[in-house]
Amino acid sequence: MTEKPENSQYRGIIPPMITPLKNEDELDLQGLHKLIDHVIDGGVHGLFILGTTGESTSLSYALRHGLIKETCKHVNGRVPVLVGVTDTATAESIRLAETARDAGASALVAAPPYYFSLGQPELIEYYNYLADRLPLPLFLYNMPSHTKINIEPDTVKELSKHDNIIGLKDSSGNTAYFNKVLFHMKETPEFSLFVGPEEIMAETVLLGGAGGVNGGANMFPKLYVDLYNAAINGDIEQVKKLHALVMEISAGIYSLGRFGSSYLKGLKGALNLLGICNDYMASPLHKFEKEEKDQLESNLREIQKKIH
Repeated sequence: MTEKPENSQYRGIIPPMITPLKNEDELDLQGLHKLIDHVIDGGVHGLFILGTTGESTSLSYALRHGLIKETCKHVNGRVPVLVGVTDTATAESIRLAETARDAGASALVAAPPYYFSLGQPELIEYYNYLADRLPLPLFLYNMPSHTKINIEPDTVKELSKHDNIIGLKDSSGNTAYFNKVLFHMKETPEFSLFVGPEEIMAETVLLGGAGGVNGGANMFPKLYVDLYNAAINGDIEQVKKLHALVMEISAGIYSLGRFGSSYLKGLKGALNLLGICNDYMASPLHKFEKEEKDQLESNLREIQKKIH
């Protein structure tokens, strides 16, 4: 196996950016630019577009390609841009990857194709086939709640041998799983292991994880960067203090109403209340109605008092 270059290692806070929309088939460009500037000014270490938080599977291909071009153009090399290319059709993933390369993105992210229930040998075959054809380095994306498939630790280790596969984003929320992956990959420190759920980001960084792909960093990027830095520095008292704020965000922003999409409704609604972008959501999802929006505004105001 050829050793991966040192610059293939990513670390820190890489927000999974929401996709600001005006309607079902039009980007909110002003909101997109404001959001990009907001998170970069907050000190994040990169951006990840077209993930779950970006509603990628609900967007037309034209919108996805447009978002890649517009994001990379506005970022203009300030931070690395990671682009989600998850799709049930490998040809579409490759087309997105080619647009990402041409636009100046740094890396790609792909969850397993989510229609057929692939076994682990098939998953290895799929990712090797995909990685062979991609023009940029690839992060595996473990999202079993949405894809029905868990990328097992042994599978991660096997796939890490591919020169073009450089890391994993785990959004399972399963710390036992993440610790097993850390153990399996302890001899491969250049392979970057990120966690999605912000509620467990600090503890995974303390245990050796590379950082967090945390939705809340869309709203309060500096908070998540500060929490990451406290964990890296082993400042447990600061970790406890900042982690408590992250948990308040989880409870007050992501858990309103009885919706399967409360996290995303709350996040987009909060960004709208912060004056950053539109809160339109692509079908089949829809933004909060007045009752939840009023509660969200109240909760957000209380959280802001504690953060600032």
